[in-house]
Amino acid sequence: MAITDRQYALDLDVTDPLAKYRDQFVNTDPNICYLDGNSLGRLPKKTVEVINNFLINEWGTKVVEGWADWIDEAQTTGDLIGRATLGAAAGQVLSCDTTSVNFFQLVGAALAARPGRKTIIIDAANFPTDRYIMQGYADRMGLKLITIDNETPGSAEYERITPEILEKYMSEDVAFVTFEVIQYRSGARTDIKAITDLARKYGALTIWDASHAAGAIEMDFDANGVDLAVGCTYKYGNSGPGSPAWLYVSKRIQKELRVPIQGWFAQENQFAMGADFKKQQTIRGYQIASPSIMGLRCVQTAFGMIEQAGIQRIAEKCAKGTEMMISLYDAWLKDLGFTLNTSRNPEERGGHISLIHPDAKVIAIALRVISNVIPDYREPNSIRLAIAPLPTSYVEVWDGFQRLRDLVSSGEYKKVSTDGLKVT
Repeated sequence: MAITDRQYALDLDVTDPLAKYRDQFVNTDPNICYLDGNSLGRLPKKTVEVINNFLINEWGTKVVEGWADWIDEAQTTGDLIGRATLGAAAGQVLSCDTTSVNFFQLVGAALAARPGRKTIIIDAANFPTDRYIMQGYADRMGLKLITIDNETPGSAEYERITPEILEKYMSEDVAFVTFEVIQYRSGARTDIKAITDLARKYGALTIWDASHAAGAIEMDFDANGVDLAVGCTYKYGNSGPGSPAWLYVSKRIQKELRVPIQGWFAQENQFAMGADFKKQQTIRGYQIASPSIMGLRCVQTAFGMIEQAGIQRIAEKCAKGTEMMISLYDAWLKDLGFTLNTSRNPEERGGHISLIHPDAKVIAIALRVISNVIPDYREPNSIRLAIAPLPTSYVEVWDGFQRLRDLVSSGEYKKVSTDGLKVT
C-alpha cells in the first residue's frame, strides 16, 4: 500500500504495540494533530489523580512529617529515569532543579576536575542556554571557548558533530566538550560513544545534553561510558511544564567531582547542620536543596509509563514515525519549497524532523490557526514535527502532513499574521 494512502497509517496503528497508551493521556480535541511533543508532552490522566492524592492524603494530612517519606525522592525518581530511558544503573541520576541549573553545576564540576586546562568546546547549533552558560564561564574564568561552526552550509551535515569534526579542535588543554544527543533544531543524533571516547583520549570530560532525546531513543549511558549528562522531563517525558530536570554523574567520577553550588542536601551529615561543608560521596553530593515533590510525582507517573512501555519499543516507533514523515515529505512537500534538514538514516535522528522553508514562521502559525496542527518553529526558518511515541498515533502524523501540504499548496497560510507572537 502506498504511504500516501491514509490506510497505510491506520494499519500501522492497528499493529502498534504502544497504541494503548494514547487513551491514557488528556486530549480535549480529537481532531487536533499535536506534533509538538518534542517541546511539551501531553498530560497523562494518571498524573491528575496522583497529584490530587498527594495534596489530600500526603501534604494535607502529614504536613512536615511527610518529609520522612519524601526526602530521598530526587534519588529514587532519578533511578527511575535512569533505568527507563538512559541505560543507567541506580545511584547515578538525580531528578532536581532545571536543565540550566544542572548544566551550570556540571560545567563547574568538570572545570574544577581538570585544573590548568583552559579550553572548553561547544557547537554553534547547541541549545541557547548551554551556549550562554559556557560563554558566562569563559568570561568569568578567562577560558578559551571554542564554538564549532555547524550552522554554515557545508560545515556539518544536518548540524551533526562527528569525531572527525571534533578532533580538529582537541588538545591536551581541553577540559571538557559538550554537545546535544539530539540537535534541538535539526533532529540530528550525535554518536555518544564515539565522541565520549575521543574526548577521553585527550583526558577531557564530556557533558551531554539529552533534553531532546530522553524518552525517545535508547542511549545506554553506562555501556557507552558517559561521564556527565543533563536533560529535562517535560518533552518526550510528558511530566509537565517546568517539571524537575535530571543530571547524571557516572559512579566512576562521583568522588572526583565537586559542584560549585554546595547545598545542604549534598552535605554528608545533612541534619547535623555543621559549620563546614563536607560533600557526600554518592550522587546525593550533587543535590542542592529540597526537591519539588509535586513535580517529582509528575515525573514518576510519566516515566513509569515509559518504563512499562519499554524504551526499545519507543525508539522503534520514533524511527518508524520519522521514516513516514520523510516519505510524506518526498511525496507531498519537496516540490512546495521545503527542504529536509534531518538525516534519512534512522540511526542519525531522534523523534522529530526539521523542515526548512523561506516562509516557515508564518506556515507554523497558520498550521495552528487554520489547520488545527501544532508544530513548532525555530529560527531562522525551521518547522519541527515530532512523533511522541506514547500519546501520538501514526494517523495523527499522517493527517498533520496532509494538512500541511494542503495549507501550503493552496497559499492559505499567507493570510495569517506573525504580529505579537511571543512563543513559537
